[in-house]
Amino acid sequence: MKYTGAQIVWETLVREGVKVVFGYPGGANLPIYDALLEFPIDHVLVRHEQCAAHAADGYARASGEVGVCMATSGPGATNLVTGIATAMMDSTPMVCITGQVNGTLIGSDAFQEVDVTGITLPITKHNYLINNIDDLADALREAFFIARSGRPGPVLVDITKDVQNASIEWEYDDSPIQMPGYRPNLKPSNADIETALQMIKNAERPVILAGHGVLKSGAMRQVREYAERTNTPVSMTLLGLGGFPADHRLNLGMMGMHGEALANNCIQEADLLLAFGMRFDDRVTGTLSTYAKNAKKIHFDVDSTEINKVVPVDLALIGDLGQSLDQLLPHIQTQDHTEWMQYVAEQREINEVHNILQTPDNGTLYAAHVIDDILTFTEGKAIIVTDVGQNQMWAAQYYKHNFPYHMITSGGLGTMGFGLPAAMGVKKARPEAEVWVIAGDGGFQMTQMELATIAQEGLKINIAILNNGYLGMVRQWQQFFYGNRYAETPISSPDFVMIAQAHGLSGQRATNRAEARDAIQFARQNPGTVLVDFRIEQEDCVYPMVPTGAALNNMIRRPLQSKA
Repeated sequence: MKYTGAQIVWETLVREGVKVVFGYPGGANLPIYDALLEFPIDHVLVRHEQCAAHAADGYARASGEVGVCMATSGPGATNLVTGIATAMMDSTPMVCITGQVNGTLIGSDAFQEVDVTGITLPITKHNYLINNIDDLADALREAFFIARSGRPGPVLVDITKDVQNASIEWEYDDSPIQMPGYRPNLKPSNADIETALQMIKNAERPVILAGHGVLKSGAMRQVREYAERTNTPVSMTLLGLGGFPADHRLNLGMMGMHGEALANNCIQEADLLLAFGMRFDDRVTGTLSTYAKNAKKIHFDVDSTEINKVVPVDLALIGDLGQSLDQLLPHIQTQDHTEWMQYVAEQREINEVHNILQTPDNGTLYAAHVIDDILTFTEGKAIIVTDVGQNQMWAAQYYKHNFPYHMITSGGLGTMGFGLPAAMGVKKARPEAEVWVIAGDGGFQMTQMELATIAQEGLKINIAILNNGYLGMVRQWQQFFYGNRYAETPISSPDFVMIAQAHGLSGQRATNRAEARDAIQFARQNPGTVLVDFRIEQEDCVYPMVPTGAALNNMIRRPLQSKA
């Protein structure tokens, strides 16, 4: 059959199993959008292209599939950049399709021309500029293969307008992708497995560091089996939350700058760290010169470039985490680590003294109250999609993440404005799930235009704005390290309740805990999207906090006299 380039785009997406696309039309991708009407794909019209990328990101994380977004050339393509960088840092499989000016105009500074492949080269796994229709289908198929294989990530395909309009005789090719030089399916050698087994046998104080790779690999069962068989405590990165149940006896909680003191102290005392699919990010390690100095380190990762990039390790097991653990587990023997577990128990008791909700229930509403009440009413079963800042850390700390793929947040890039559009993607992927956005008043204002998309799509999303009148995390740094000089962190906001109502959505406001509980119950019972403006204590801080340049166990703790 004869197909236009635009038809080839949609036919290939259908064959790749794509059901939902997030995008925005424009002059340079009009042929693609004209052909959309012929294909059974659900297109979500966002209000800003950055939000198309975030929505595709959320869709991919919640579904396990490749997220897809589209934009036109020039500003449409450049507006995707922040969302692409977010996906790259967090290893999200995504295909971004952009329109480009006619091939004959490239390099002439034509209207809305921009070198989007050049711009996105550092923030994609790979990208393509297609100016010949014969290359289009193969490039799209390769894009999906690259996006989902090995360490996942975003791939961009830029298609000139004349290619979209051109026609060829074409039949879909479903033969296996062959890309010489790209072989992501590595696995550890038997010799490395033997070395790992000996190190594990010799360890007396082991700790598992469970990262995003646990979820990406789907290795939750193997990690739990390993931890239980060897009696090894487990700490998670921010993006690893949900990869190991929060209520498990071996769970130490989140590690790092705003992690649990229990986790940070145990990591510093360990004699073996088993890094399962994590990057040793600077927010996880504290100052490197003092990081787990007495611990040998085994790094499991599918991406060989992460090995020794930040922290030198004693052994690298390169390959898919689940497959690597499948190689290891048949040879793992039961261990007890009695003395180590006694130390962990003692540290847990100390930690609990600080971890009791230390915010007095005296009429003032605290973020901890809000998150704790959402946890109670949802029984921990909601999918939590956060923005970035204090709201993100409070959601990580106070919501108990027992289920995989239920904590969705921007980790590596720390993208304010991520929460609301990502939640749209999550809800499209998991329409049966209860979805809560946790956002601050600053980040929410960056992408609040997507309330219009939510209304147009008829999505049911509960939105909790932790409104403290500040750019809260920056203000906290100013409080701790800049002598309370609050330079440009106080921020005004519109009436969020009226903003919701202007979009035909429901809005509530809560200024104390009783009102907060009523608003949460109202949101859960209402069939449509509900936004709740929680007016929380303005100068509350996230604790613990590891200052920049400090050792991981040198934390600023919440003053004990503040507890209830």
